[in-house]
Amino acid sequence: QVHLVESGGGLVQAGASLTLSCAASGSVTTMGWFRQAPGRERESVGSITRGAVRDYAESVKGRFTISRDNTKNMAYLQMNSLRPEDTAVYYCAAKRGSTWQYWGQGTQVTVSS
Repeated sequence: QVHLVESGGGLVQAGASLTLSCAASGSVTTMGWFRQAPGRERESVGSITRGAVRDYAESVKGRFTISRDNTKNMAYLQMNSLRPEDTAVYYCAAKRGSTWQYWGQGTQVTVSS
C-alpha cells in the first residue's frame, strides 16, 4: 500500500503561479495529477513516468509542468498563468500496473478573477 499526500494548494489571482507537491510513502511507477471542479467529473491534468516521460491535457499544455524526484518519491505540478477555470480540487495519483491505484486526499486550488 502506498500513501500519497498533496500540499501547496491555495487561493491565488488569475495569472499567478502555484506549485503543488505530492509525497509518496514508497516507490511508485507512473504518477499523475487529476482535478475535479464543482459539478464536474474528475479529469486528468497530466502524468509522468519514472523515466520522466510526460503527457498533459490540452487545457494545461504550455502552462503546467509535471516533474518528479525519484530519490525522494516526490512529484510536483508547477502551474503558471492560472485561470479561474483552473479552480478545482487537485489530486495526486500513482499507478500500480496499468491502473491508477493510489490517490491522495486532494488539495484545493482557487483562482480568482
